[in-house]
Amino acid sequence: MITVRYANERGRSRLNWLDSYHTFSFANYHDAEHMGFSVLRVINEDVIAPGSGFAAHAHRDMEIVTYVLEGALKHKDTIGNGTVIRSCEVQCMSAGTGVTHSEYDASETTPVHLLQIWIAPSQNGIAPSYEQKRFRHEEFDGRLRMVVSPDGRTGSLRIYRDAGN
Repeated sequence: MITVRYANERGRSRLNWLDSYHTFSFANYHDAEHMGFSVLRVINEDVIAPGSGFAAHAHRDMEIVTYVLEGALKHKDTIGNGTVIRSCEVQCMSAGTGVTHSEYDASETTPVHLLQIWIAPSQNGIAPSYEQKRFRHEEFDGRLRMVVSPDGRTGSLRIYRDAGN
């Protein structure tokens, strides 16, 4: 069953460079009533200050989806990717056996606003991978748009999980 959770009910972390809202327990925010939903582990809404960001850190066995709402996010990882993710672009990183990455606001003057979503993969130990795609604003205007799926249908990015089940 899905329960509505209003924005002002989410956990919040505030640092000098990051303002983050957590839908589920994350980092220093713990709420036993909101630990995730099925295979969905994280939905964080982050605003990163200009020129700031997450230093290199490691993940494994997790599907990490980043959707930039406003601004631009600079991404670099140990599997050879160095990109900028812009507004209306979605990045999907399968951490698999392990990947280290960093994410910084690509601007020195404008904050970047994004959603970061973590989904448990259907199997552990897969090879890490990376994919990024731009969607048109009109595809999101007042409607749902599939952006990830296990098979890339309807132009979505591929993840190692059917998150609809």
